[in-house]
Amino acid sequence: MDLLAIVILNYNGKSYLEKFLPTVLAYADGHAVYVADNASTDDSVVWLQTHFPEVRLIRNTKNYGFAGGYNEALRQISAQYYCLLNSDVEVTSGWLVAPLRLLQQHPQIAAVQPKIRDYNYREHFEHGGGVGGHLDFLGYPFTRGRLFETRERDQGQYDTDEPCFWACGACMFVRAAVYQELGGFDADFFAHMEEIDLCWRMQLAGHQVWATAGSTVYHVGGGTLDYLNPRKTFLNFRNSLAMLYKNRPARNLYGIIFLRLVLDGLAGVRYLLSGHFALCWAIVRAHFAFYGQGRSWYRKRRALDALRKQNKPIRLYEKSIIKAYFFQRIRKYSELS
Repeated sequence: MDLLAIVILNYNGKSYLEKFLPTVLAYADGHAVYVADNASTDDSVVWLQTHFPEVRLIRNTKNYGFAGGYNEALRQISAQYYCLLNSDVEVTSGWLVAPLRLLQQHPQIAAVQPKIRDYNYREHFEHGGGVGGHLDFLGYPFTRGRLFETRERDQGQYDTDEPCFWACGACMFVRAAVYQELGGFDADFFAHMEEIDLCWRMQLAGHQVWATAGSTVYHVGGGTLDYLNPRKTFLNFRNSLAMLYKNRPARNLYGIIFLRLVLDGLAGVRYLLSGHFALCWAIVRAHFAFYGQGRSWYRKRRALDALRKQNKPIRLYEKSIIKAYFFQRIRKYSELS
């Protein structure tokens, strides 16, 4: 069994493999590097086999999305720890040391993410990474370094290793046994929010999630779906509701879902007024899809009842990040109370 398997999920990402895979191999420190291909229709696989035959290739039979694609691939890999790495991430020398140290020295930690900066604006934190993700009580994510669209410049203000609520799937180190015990990502999510859902389940099971500033990578972001892509908007809003419904305690659950309906409606109106009609319609479709899959989400919620009853500590931000950002004008994570 390998100590660590670095696993890159690929779907029509030849250009990213060309750009970033050589650096991953240079800084892999002897650990196994895999590319799990989600039935790409470009020539990614042929290019990989020709130029990097030492990379271990797993070929999924179809595009299972981010969630299902990793689940399919990781069933075939024997390692103590996985590093799930987006194809559009530039790694740096020594990037493996700090995350592995945390996992090896602290058995209660199930997932770790490094500091994630923006590849194009290299002094700023990346939108979906920062130095550890958090979640407010309504299910809105933010990070140590990014609140909504405001990304801070990295000036060392978050250079500590700390527990967080979720580790970013762009570069996520996971204890393999915990991943498999919990069933991995929820494949019905397809993509987006699946890492937050998994980290929530990890905490329900009594594990911890951490972020370390001792490792830095650079993420392009939006490599598969652009941030203003209606498909991305649909998946984010639908999966956010599903994640809340699956994992939150019963107290006030339906009131929170109703409040999300109202707030998501306001987000749709905001898109409408700004001329993004497709994004507004994506939010509407996301809600109908969530309610339409109600029976499936209900079964998954029931499956987590036993874990919820154990009352393990969960690191939710029990205030509203919307109120803090839009009404109190807070723009930095460090200013949150």
